[in-house]
Amino acid sequence: MFVNKKLFTTALLGLLVTLSIIVLVLSLVRVEDVTLPPTYGMVFDAGSSHTSLFVYEWDSDKQNNTGVVSQTLSCDVQGPGISSYADDPPKAGDSLRECLDEALKVIPAAKQRDVSAYFGATAGMRLLREQNSSAADQVLAEIAKTIQEYPVAFYGAQIITGEEEGAYGWITINYLLESFTKVGGVKHPLLSNSFGALDLGGASTQISFAPKGSFIKWNETSRLMLYGYNYNIYTHSYICYGQNEMWKRLAKELIVHPCYPKDYKETISLSSFRTSPCTNQSDPRLPLDDRNMTLEGRSNASGCLVAVKKLFNFSACGQSQDCSFDGIYQPPVSGQFFAFSAFYYNFKFLNLTEGQSLATVRETIERFCARTWEDLSSNYPEENPERLPKYCASANYILTLLLDAYKFNETSWNNIIFQMKVGSTNVGWTLGYMLNLTNMIPAEAPVWVKGHTPSLWAAAIAFVTLTLALGLIALVVKHWKRQ
Repeated sequence: MFVNKKLFTTALLGLLVTLSIIVLVLSLVRVEDVTLPPTYGMVFDAGSSHTSLFVYEWDSDKQNNTGVVSQTLSCDVQGPGISSYADDPPKAGDSLRECLDEALKVIPAAKQRDVSAYFGATAGMRLLREQNSSAADQVLAEIAKTIQEYPVAFYGAQIITGEEEGAYGWITINYLLESFTKVGGVKHPLLSNSFGALDLGGASTQISFAPKGSFIKWNETSRLMLYGYNYNIYTHSYICYGQNEMWKRLAKELIVHPCYPKDYKETISLSSFRTSPCTNQSDPRLPLDDRNMTLEGRSNASGCLVAVKKLFNFSACGQSQDCSFDGIYQPPVSGQFFAFSAFYYNFKFLNLTEGQSLATVRETIERFCARTWEDLSSNYPEENPERLPKYCASANYILTLLLDAYKFNETSWNNIIFQMKVGSTNVGWTLGYMLNLTNMIPAEAPVWVKGHTPSLWAAAIAFVTLTLALGLIALVVKHWKRQ
């Protein structure tokens, strides 16, 4: 009896040692580098003419000053900008549902309640707030009500300032182009290597860059904190100088329209000019009734440029070189710039986004503006017929804005990159906005953790469980021998 007990105990201990070795081997072999499941964030960009939703993701083990962010989804909301729903605010919220549903399809259900969701409105809503603050508040309230019905962590709908819009665009550009470089082991934005940002929306335009020189008025720059460091960049937003508002302001001054193609006619209600502060609602030339007027195109390239320049008050700057227009201070532009939004879309249509010289750009625009409506409509049948006649005005407006206002010249023109994406990520203010609000300015590549393939992990768990069970049996046997 004693011999059998001793033999059994010896065999049991041998088996325990063998199983322990197997568990140790399984824990060491075929260990792979794996990342933890990603975390998601979403931002609505509510512009003056349309709204877009962007969904971003980053590795969940990289938070608070870290994380490599990428764009997962871009969804264009159907319908006009949210400011157009001032008379029917609930429709503003309902317009978002289709894109919200699309977002939830790409975000795992287990992650949805942790999604940081933001809604930022820009110049269109800034104008509406100026006209009717209660209507603006009602639109935002309906938007918040709709988003709160979805299983996301919603942080509110707000109207961002023009300077914030410009600054966030600058952050986005320089993050995507990897301008934030390590200094002393820490990610540090080197402003000397940063890119400027040029944004042209429907109701406003923004310029943002890191100025150079000892004469800069630092009290007129924006301060940003990135990676724990404070930095000053110059950023300014010009309300009423967006593309759509420019079209309205230009049309208000004309009957014979030099920018429109010859034989093209457009009928406009004069009451439409009273809907925006940008077209001077108190102008005595505007009748109070809904009288119409007809604009007649002339295909006059030089006349178009002259008409566009009259929209700017350049005389307010005098002979000052650190002034753009309307008496606004601006240090001299320096470094490379990314021109996106309407800057890009208009030049893309004219095939001018491949780094063409300023002389080529001017020549191309002049040739395009000289074409008749019959010529354009037959050669661009796929283009929106309401937008097609406006490309001449937009192209000349971009030239005036960049050359006469922002003071780029023949040499610095070559430093402007017309582009809308970096890799698969859209350029704009939304990514910089989310990075700033979530304190997730990226610093490093994602941290890798050690992990097993599922089959090895299951085997290791099984052997660990068996080892523990046999160990328990061994303790019982030992106690039994003592008895």
